[in-house]
Amino acid sequence: MIPETSVSGYRHMMTLRQVEVIRAVMVTGTIGGAAKLLNVSAPGISRLVKYTERSLGIRFFHRQNGRYFPTPEAQNIFEQINGVYKKVDDLTEIISKIGRGELSELRIGSVPSIAQVMVPRAIERVRRRYPDLGIDINILKIEEAIDYLMLGRGDCVAMSYRLDHSGLDFLPLASGELYCIVPPGHELAGRKQVSAAEIVRYPLIGIDPNDPYGRIMAEIFARNKLTYNMTIRARFGTTVCALVRAGLGIAIIDQFTVAHGGYPGIELIKIAEPTRFDTYIAVKRGAALSLHVEYFMQVLRTEMQALEPARAASRGTVQRLRRK
Repeated sequence: MIPETSVSGYRHMMTLRQVEVIRAVMVTGTIGGAAKLLNVSAPGISRLVKYTERSLGIRFFHRQNGRYFPTPEAQNIFEQINGVYKKVDDLTEIISKIGRGELSELRIGSVPSIAQVMVPRAIERVRRRYPDLGIDINILKIEEAIDYLMLGRGDCVAMSYRLDHSGLDFLPLASGELYCIVPPGHELAGRKQVSAAEIVRYPLIGIDPNDPYGRIMAEIFARNKLTYNMTIRARFGTTVCALVRAGLGIAIIDQFTVAHGGYPGIELIKIAEPTRFDTYIAVKRGAALSLHVEYFMQVLRTEMQALEPARAASRGTVQRLRRK
């Protein structure tokens, strides 16, 4: 139904309800047909037609054998009425396109650790809600996130670390833990837990103290006065996993990179020492976020929080990250 308001008529104001009824009679040719089209009673349609004709001083229809034919005087008004409906149809189409995401684009950035598994799972849910939404995903290093947001290249960035920047806001995503990963057949394979002191006995891959996750393990090693031999350094988690799977050493990896079996062919072992970390989603301070961005942030947070150790334990359904 068109909302009750007014448009200019011939001599007086004509409400959109009257426009709707007169057009329905014109289209169907009968009072009963108009009533059925508008899902209202026929007497109500008849009364409104008569009232409209009387109040405007115009005869809209010539009645013959129960059918209603437009009068010559009403033809110009009918053209205007059809114009109103064309505008309404255009508006409805635009609203429908917006609802499907057809006229918008979601531009997101993510550090590799979150982009590997978690972002695709969130995007799958976004696509279900907004099937025609354009989506642009950029894999960024932490230091690239500032320009990406401040220069307007993207809407938000999933981060493994919180930066100190006056132009950015950091919204909590989820907490996670680090795991030790080993190739099948390794001496540590099959273990449920391993300590930092045991980890340093083997060649390590990819623990860069400047990386947010690497910093956690480096601090644990330093606190326990442990030295370690880093034979290969690789910044991105997917590369680290590939090197471990190739039997070139063991490594420390965040749980989000390997969640939901995201990288088969390696075994995950819980680390005895606390390795909890927080993740964030960064946005430009003061920027207006679209519904699509807000929904992406919501579902990404939901996907990641489902893996939080405390949440999983409270449900009694702790995820089994170790793959046999």
